[in-house]
Amino acid sequence: MQVMKWSVLALAVTAGTAQLAMASAQSEAKGFIEDSDLQLFNRALYHNRDFKNGAGHIPTVDTDGDGEEDSSFKSGYAEEFGLGTRVLFESGFTQGTVGFGVDTFVLASTKLDTGRGRVGLGQFSTNSEDRAEDTQSQAGAAVKARLSNTTLKYGNQFVASPVFSTDDSRILPETATGTYLVSNEIEGLELSAGHFTAMSSQVATGRDSLTAEADLDGDDVDEIYTLKSANIFGAAYQFSENFSGAIHASDVEDFVKKKYLNLNYTLPLADDQSLNFDLNYYKSDDDGKKIAGEIDNKIWSLAAAYTLGAHTVTLAHQRSTGDTGYYYGIDGNGTIWLANSVQISDFNGKDERSWQVRYDLDMETYGVPGLSFMTRYITGEDVDYGVDNAGEKLPNGEENEWNFESKYIIQDGAAKDLSFRLRHSIYRGNGIQNENYAPDMNDTRLIIEYPLDII
Repeated sequence: MQVMKWSVLALAVTAGTAQLAMASAQSEAKGFIEDSDLQLFNRALYHNRDFKNGAGHIPTVDTDGDGEEDSSFKSGYAEEFGLGTRVLFESGFTQGTVGFGVDTFVLASTKLDTGRGRVGLGQFSTNSEDRAEDTQSQAGAAVKARLSNTTLKYGNQFVASPVFSTDDSRILPETATGTYLVSNEIEGLELSAGHFTAMSSQVATGRDSLTAEADLDGDDVDEIYTLKSANIFGAAYQFSENFSGAIHASDVEDFVKKKYLNLNYTLPLADDQSLNFDLNYYKSDDDGKKIAGEIDNKIWSLAAAYTLGAHTVTLAHQRSTGDTGYYYGIDGNGTIWLANSVQISDFNGKDERSWQVRYDLDMETYGVPGLSFMTRYITGEDVDYGVDNAGEKLPNGEENEWNFESKYIIQDGAAKDLSFRLRHSIYRGNGIQNENYAPDMNDTRLIIEYPLDII
């Protein structure tokens, strides 16, 4: 807390003298209601996984009625289709030196189609019979205060930090509970700090429902653990119009400590040409009781993207080193900001090296604004799985993934901002990679989103 107090004091002094000091956002506050926003956001998501080469989706259900779970039951695919609705209210700030406000949300999902042998893709909560629940809902709120350009928020919220990030890749998002401070007192500089004590998963309504399993007492029975506390800090600075950098750190009690670095530079070549470089780096170590096991990892990715008009070609390399692969999960399933973290695989195994080639096309140049296409291919190798029980070296894992994506956003009219996004992935790995990471599969997702601003 002393560090946080010193930072705020230093910013207050600097903001009064620095040439880059910004005008106060709080001084321009219009009021609690006058600056408020109310949005209704709808997302329909169809998700299908077709397993290959004899692999299958294996639910733990009693298929023969003998009262025991039949783990030998195998379905060659998983399939879920649902609709999610979010009501998001963000108030303005009251006028005065310090402004106050409230943010609230209501999340609800409805199962449109799945089955006991097809459920399990992270869309729906399940009951004791492993059947998807028809509906689920959750509500949350956070109070907030603003002084000048510094905002403090406490309660249920969505967080996007490289070291603590709520995931939004399914019908409903994860949510975090805690305190988050964001300061923008100097133009181009953003400082942030947070303390979080709970994380809600995408398939459960409890505020502390994101869990991890571990056998810490050695009784061969896994216990369930939730987030105890996570402290995060960050600083991001826009050095120039084309160059930015960021550093972040986190301490997730009894799980993991992380440090993160990002550098991003764009080199303009002509009016319609540019070359962008993006570097991401994580260093992770285990913490306290080591609920997630031993963690010792360094992982980085470097992407170079050349843009010519409507076309962008990207080349990326990612490399993992250390005694383990990169861990994330209890700190949010969006906490992996790396170039080769894609639809199925993150290419984040122990000692894994991976390469990516990607092509993007923006059809606005060709007279179809709102339409875009993307394809990319990633290949990874040298995943170290250690030795077997006899001490013999196991073969290294290898994997590759090919993604295809198209998206269209309606530009005007009554359905303005309605979007359609089709994603398809082909994932393949060698034998040991299939056994330890993911089976071969084809993964298809159709995502329809419609944001509607009410006020």
